[in-house]
Amino acid sequence: MRTDPVIMGAAILSPWRRWAAPLGWFAALGTLLVTMPHLGQLFAAIDPEAREPIYRRDAFVDLLANHLLLVAGASSIAIVSGVSAAIMVTRPWGRDFLPLVSQLASIGQTFPPVAVLALAVPWLGFGGLPTVVALVLYGLLPIVRNTLVGIGEVDPATREAARGMGMSPTQVLWQLELPLAAPVILAGIRTSVTVGIATAAIGSTIGAKTLGDPIIAGIINGNTAYILQGAILIGVLALSIDSVFARLLPSQR
Repeated sequence: MRTDPVIMGAAILSPWRRWAAPLGWFAALGTLLVTMPHLGQLFAAIDPEAREPIYRRDAFVDLLANHLLLVAGASSIAIVSGVSAAIMVTRPWGRDFLPLVSQLASIGQTFPPVAVLALAVPWLGFGGLPTVVALVLYGLLPIVRNTLVGIGEVDPATREAARGMGMSPTQVLWQLELPLAAPVILAGIRTSVTVGIATAAIGSTIGAKTLGDPIIAGIINGNTAYILQGAILIGVLALSIDSVFARLLPSQR
């Protein structure tokens, strides 16, 4: 059987085309990290009154690494606790806790992260730990809500068929419910992580090293250039991570 070279080439290029957007955003982020320290003239034109147009107290690469570390840690905790809590309240023995879990997740979203930081600092000190606590509380709601929706949308007849085949409750959960609910759960995780990337900047107000450092320094010193540098990097980082999630979702393939 002969294979058309054009078809083979299209099959090889297809995955790369699908990931072209994430690769493009990450390339843009890397370019900004390398070139931004050398764009003094551009930012001086944006803010002529700035004494120093480029933020140099810390390297942008270091701030990015710390920013990602905080978000990754907080998101991991939020995903494990949020998905676990949602699974628990969908089991027959845990349904009585559904209102409590929903209310706690909602409170975490509505409680301002700045207020969480103010309350956490006396107990946890300054730095990254209070920031992680704030990000976890702020990121729980979309994960819990989407996990509940995803599992709730599984057809009861499908569950009954699985039980009729002799599957245990644990097997039904891992082999049926979670795979079917995965796209909805992943969408909630996508929202939580993307919001966390933007919210993590507030950690700079209590000594955590994040991409919010230039923004806070710019606000304190009245330096618009600093604010733009931090905001641009955070925005491109959020778009980069969000584009990865967009490719992982089945509906976006």
